[in-house]
Amino acid sequence: MESVPESQSVGTAETLPDTVKVASHYNSLQEVGLAARSRSRIFFMRNFNNWLKSVLIGEILEQVRGAGSQQVSVLDLGCGKGGDLLKWRRGGINHLVCADIAGVSVEQCQSRYEDMKKKSHANDKIFSAQFITADCTKEVLSEKLDDPELMFDICSCQFVYHYSFESEQKADMMLRNACKRLKPGGFFIGTTPDAFELVKRLEASDSLSFGNEVFKVSFQSKGSYPLFKCQYHFSLEDVVNVPEFLVYFPLFEHMAKRYNMRLVLKQRFSEFFEEKVKKEQHRSLMMKMMALEPYPTEDGGQQATDSRGEYCHAKEHCGRAGVKLPLGTLSRSEWEATSKYSALLS
Repeated sequence: MESVPESQSVGTAETLPDTVKVASHYNSLQEVGLAARSRSRIFFMRNFNNWLKSVLIGEILEQVRGAGSQQVSVLDLGCGKGGDLLKWRRGGINHLVCADIAGVSVEQCQSRYEDMKKKSHANDKIFSAQFITADCTKEVLSEKLDDPELMFDICSCQFVYHYSFESEQKADMMLRNACKRLKPGGFFIGTTPDAFELVKRLEASDSLSFGNEVFKVSFQSKGSYPLFKCQYHFSLEDVVNVPEFLVYFPLFEHMAKRYNMRLVLKQRFSEFFEEKVKKEQHRSLMMKMMALEPYPTEDGGQQATDSRGEYCHAKEHCGRAGVKLPLGTLSRSEWEATSKYSALLS
């Protein structure tokens, strides 16, 4: 979204607030090395999502600089363990504020940043940074900034905002933290599950759940979907297993207007991919990041899965005239998982 210029108690696992459950889940996740990640069933899907974020971040930085901003400040809201630090470094930003509810994740994020600085060359430009552990659905983030006058060119909120839709108060506070300190003309970018797609798949299911060998989404009921606290449970391979909430997008748009934001872009991941992959620079980055799985594999190697029907779409495409092999693709299950998300720009 684009900024318009203007003149807790503790209980059992069942009774804990959902934001606490989310923090506990992400705090408990172990750091995994590159070798282990490459063996993951969703290795290519995770790379695909990273590629998509890289393109989104890269293009918005171009817009910010094109508008004349020389000193670029960014708020990474829900930074996790710092998976986007390298993207911000490559983007040549000047200052980054990382905030997350999971304290262990913030510590790991800061450690990654310090390690990045140590390994950099003397003439490398590394942005300054502040790291904040806070529940951004409850706490006013601006009160925790080292520089109380700091304004941001960009707020990035990746795969996080939907956790705030547990209540109107939490969703509004998250938006306030995301948008209140944006400069006039600043941007709020993010990725979030597409509520319309989730409801469509649920209504088409014979049960209260749907999914495949990669992910599963379970609801408690269907037919009626409240604007807030419409909870579902999402599990993804060995990565995520937490309660989440539907974000009714027209409501999100309406709420964002309180902070002088207007929607610039909302695209399903599949639509975003189809548009951006037309550019050579994005295709080149996709290959570099191994964002798609080669099909067929070279030297008779194994695909990510040997489950029947997972590569029928790729096999069919291989039979077309003029197609160069190997193709770049994801398994059917991974495409289904990624297509439940949307990218947004305000």
